[in-house]
Amino acid sequence: MTEGRPRFAAAVLTILAAAVPAPVQAGEAVLVYAAASVANVVEEIAVRCRGDGDAVKTSFAASSVLAKQIDHGAPVAVFVSANIAWMDYLEQRDLLVENTRARLAGNGLVVVVPVSSPALEGASAADLLAARPDGRVAMGDPDHVPAGVYAKDALEAVGAWADVRGRAARTANVRAALALVETGAVPFGIVYRTDAGISRRVRAAAAFPRGSHPPIVYETALVRGRDTPAARRFFACMRGAEAAAILDRHGFTLAEGDRLADGR
Repeated sequence: MTEGRPRFAAAVLTILAAAVPAPVQAGEAVLVYAAASVANVVEEIAVRCRGDGDAVKTSFAASSVLAKQIDHGAPVAVFVSANIAWMDYLEQRDLLVENTRARLAGNGLVVVVPVSSPALEGASAADLLAARPDGRVAMGDPDHVPAGVYAKDALEAVGAWADVRGRAARTANVRAALALVETGAVPFGIVYRTDAGISRRVRAAAAFPRGSHPPIVYETALVRGRDTPAARRFFACMRGAEAAAILDRHGFTLAEGDRLADGR
């Protein structure tokens, strides 16, 4: 019995040590997790915001997926979420560096169709979707993907959710929904306004009215345990005027309906 105690204690210490994130080593890359809808923008910002000798790595997916990976110990330094609820999720678990959580940008929500689709001039989002009652509608999974959550809220507000729910093609993130429309797999998609702007194979046929869903707000924060000097340099640059200009050029807003200005 006595001999087993040291072994048991050693085993417990080994398990506890494995559960604690390893300290960041000097020169280690700054890992940025960001919502799929800002992938191209964050990549461009990463190029501009790399400090001398600093390395930046990026990974993109639905905010919900990324937040849960951070909760499970992913070595992330900076997080960009497309929904404040998932930033709340991490804050409630004390995983964010205090006083670093900040609004980064805003967006809008549109219905996209293939560029070859006949135009329905002036049609509302609800009328457009009702024009083809048998047509599938690609959208982020409304159970957890921010773009899908916003889409469901908007569809409910315009009285179209009961019609669309049964023909929704639920995807893992908003870019996957965009891809289904680009390839012609479905005739409709509900994506962010900025997603429609990056594709030459789809067009925004209708926009959901402001007020039909909660404001689409992107937030960013430093993740506890990874806030190295390099991470703080990148974080500061990402919230600066040059990054704001990149976001503005790609159609993002500071708050829904307001243009980015002065790097705030």
